[in-house]
Amino acid sequence: MSVAAQFTDLYGYEPSGVWAAPGRVNLIGEYTDFNEGFVMPLALPHTAVAAVARRTDGVLRLHSADIDAPVAELRVDELTPLGTYGQGGWAAYPAGVVWALRDAGHAITGADIHLASTVPTGAGLSSSAALEVVTAFALNDLYELGLTAPELAVLAQRAENVFVGVPCGVMDQMASACATEGHALHLDCRDLSLRQVPFDLASQGLQLLVVDTRVKHELGDGAYAERRAGCEEGARVLGVSHLRDVAYAELADALATLERSGVDEKVVRYVRHIVSDDHRVERVIDLLDSGDVRAIGPVLNEGHVSLRDDLRISCPELDLVVATANASGAIGARMTGGGFGGSAIVLVETGDAEAVTKAVLAAFDEAGFTTPRVFPAVPSQGARRESTTAS
Repeated sequence: MSVAAQFTDLYGYEPSGVWAAPGRVNLIGEYTDFNEGFVMPLALPHTAVAAVARRTDGVLRLHSADIDAPVAELRVDELTPLGTYGQGGWAAYPAGVVWALRDAGHAITGADIHLASTVPTGAGLSSSAALEVVTAFALNDLYELGLTAPELAVLAQRAENVFVGVPCGVMDQMASACATEGHALHLDCRDLSLRQVPFDLASQGLQLLVVDTRVKHELGDGAYAERRAGCEEGARVLGVSHLRDVAYAELADALATLERSGVDEKVVRYVRHIVSDDHRVERVIDLLDSGDVRAIGPVLNEGHVSLRDDLRISCPELDLVVATANASGAIGARMTGGGFGGSAIVLVETGDAEAVTKAVLAAFDEAGFTTPRVFPAVPSQGARRESTTAS
């Protein structure tokens, strides 16, 4: 049964339309977004789909086909950050978008929303951003707000930062809102300028595999916020507004300054990761522009070492994916996303994909880990309206 038909069964009338927003996987540039640096995500074919109709009575009704729970019925004028539908629970994400739109001065008078998602949760693939962005796009259309995709992404980020309480950067929401099929999104997180970079791996005889370790990560547990605070401390000691302002050529001097200042050694590590990962994004862009796609493999490997040793957000399962894949013929691999679990990406020759996948599955079995989920990352379209009726 379609999401629109489920909406009709649930609420007793047809939705005004159906919208979709994808999850994302990040090719390179991790934890750089809130440092106003560079990232390079791509949208996945996995999406959150929402059937939605507007209301005029101040009631917001939310339901998910993926959660065994009744319809949540809320009052839009009673939505408060970190309240009952703030921190925690899937409903916080769409409810937070309604709050953010109203807080920005948009007269949202209610909605009925039914959601279903194929984006794996807890896998570092931005399932929450997909819920936020699909809600934002639907309400933007239904209320004729006239907001652009980047503007909707920023409002969705505000919902997650303030309403839900997760201090994420804007990459996930921008990828979900603005990505295009067959491309990676080169995003400058300072001014939100973006460039669609052709990323047609199939024509090069390549595949990018996603390995979902099924180790659930939770960014609200303080570890993410602690690293953000450490980055902010590093920027303060270096006298810059954000670590984006530290040039890669000046990294050694910057690290020496931090060490002389007496900051905690973890701040030194965080700064080293951020500045070097910004540089890795620039290197990948140059390689893709020159057509040398295979040469990004070693850059992915470097990125994983930095995430593992400097940022320290990897885990045994992610490290096993990267080590096994590279030992089995992969061109390069790294963990991706917020870390502490979640997913890794593996760049492979198309002809090697099956052998690499089998090697990873066997390694997990031998280690006694939960069997991971492996699938190709096909660069896909960002958020869009799917239909206007339930038919």
